[in-house]
Amino acid sequence: MEVEIVAALTGLAGLAIGLATGLAVRVSERAQRVSAPAAPPGGLPPGVASVLSVLRSSAVVVDAEDRVLRASSAARAFGVVSGDRLVVDEVLAMARLVRRDGEIRETEIQVGLSRARGRAGARWFAVRVAPLGTHGLVLVLAEDLTEMRRVEAIRRDFVANVSHELKTPVGALSLLAETVEGAADDPEAVRRFAGRMQIESVRLNHLVQDLMTLSRIQGDEPLPELRPVELDEVVAEALDRSQIKATSKDIELTTGGTDGLRVRGDAELLVQALRNLVDNAIAYSPEHTRVVVATRQCDDRHVEVNVTDQGIGIPAGEVERIFERFYRVDPARSRQTGGTGLGLAIVKHVTTKHGGEVTVWSKEGAGSTFTIRLPLLNPSGHDAPSQAAGASAAGSAASDAATEARVHADGGPPNVRPTPPNL
Repeated sequence: MEVEIVAALTGLAGLAIGLATGLAVRVSERAQRVSAPAAPPGGLPPGVASVLSVLRSSAVVVDAEDRVLRASSAARAFGVVSGDRLVVDEVLAMARLVRRDGEIRETEIQVGLSRARGRAGARWFAVRVAPLGTHGLVLVLAEDLTEMRRVEAIRRDFVANVSHELKTPVGALSLLAETVEGAADDPEAVRRFAGRMQIESVRLNHLVQDLMTLSRIQGDEPLPELRPVELDEVVAEALDRSQIKATSKDIELTTGGTDGLRVRGDAELLVQALRNLVDNAIAYSPEHTRVVVATRQCDDRHVEVNVTDQGIGIPAGEVERIFERFYRVDPARSRQTGGTGLGLAIVKHVTTKHGGEVTVWSKEGAGSTFTIRLPLLNPSGHDAPSQAAGASAAGSAASDAATEARVHADGGPPNVRPTPPNL
């Protein structure tokens, strides 16, 4: 009897231990399922997709078989990824090395360069490749450096151009000073060389002034203290400053158009921009010709200032580049005219700072028309007179002169002129 009781108790104890063991195993399995959630579709660890979506750099995740699991739209647009593969061999090689040894690697690459497209089609990237987790995933981050490289190239070119432009007058002054010293006993030679020194000094001063003006207006900062400006006064002052150059070549400066137009801006900068256009027209026009400056209200909100000459014109292939700093259509002739190479760049920046634009129409051997378009002050009509009311007899004569110049250039009807291209 006692033996049967002991056997029964032993059986019950074994059953309890078995049930407890099974329950423990099930609890352990459930805990493991809770603590290790399933990976999201695509094989990315939890939370990685959310992090990649807010990165500024182009991001690519590559698995152990070099397949792209995730790539930002920028990475595909810039040609780093195509389909499910990295198409830049250098980046793919880096990803394999990182997967092998777990070391983070960085480099700079150029993407999109081809013989057909040239350097204009290439983009520069700073690439950083790092391991992602323990399953052979690799993260590729590419930061676009193209704009920074472009700015650096512009800065280098600008410094080189400035150095070159400064070297010419400075070298000439040094040489002339030595010549004057050697010709101390010849008063006539001293006077002649002193005159040359004065010319080079004026040229150097103009270059420095243009550099200072360009430095002031080429940034993103708005112009301070903009005031109402009478365009009639701007035109009169610009022509007055250019009169000596015009007289030396027997070029007639004529004004016309609509009187009383006003804009909001910096009067001195507007005068300098217009003077640069007039000086440019004089420099590239033959003697005994005419330069016409005309103002008009082109619509309810804008005014235009046109500078028309009968000069040598601009080749069609060069028109889009003439507003670049130090760009010269004919370097030899530019040296002869004494320009700094910054005049039209200043015109463009001044016009942009005033919320306007500058355009040009030109024909080789027939002349050019530069147009500055600016917002009209008080476009509702309180301060802006109508074109008909503002026109004067002198303005009509000047408009006729401009028409005559255009007819001579085009060989067509007076009221037809090609639309200037937007630059």
